[in-house]
Amino acid sequence: MRDFRELRVWEKAHAFTLKIYKLSASFPEQERFGITAQVRRATASIPTNIAEGCGRESEKELARFMSIAAGSASEVEYQLLLASDLGYLDKDLYVQLNYDVNELKRMLNAFMQKLREGNV
Repeated sequence: MRDFRELRVWEKAHAFTLKIYKLSASFPEQERFGITAQVRRATASIPTNIAEGCGRESEKELARFMSIAAGSASEVEYQLLLASDLGYLDKDLYVQLNYDVNELKRMLNAFMQKLREGNV
């Protein structure tokens, strides 16, 4: 078991989640149970799965939860595209958020690779 708070990828995922929660508060009220809830749930799932994986006994289990976190990041990537296409995010903000979520995906993939190689 390891302390998830010590992982840079968790730190970035947590900060990104806070950003998405604040930003999605400006989405239209009629989306409260739609895209707002969906993007928040998927975004929060990223650091949640990292934390859960860190609480597991084996590196194999940790890698599985990192993979789930990466899947959630892909879900967020689509939800942000949808929010942009619906006009809820301006294009410049969308580009930045898309960059951020893809950076998280790269970090998660690099971490999983290190776990597979036994270098973590």
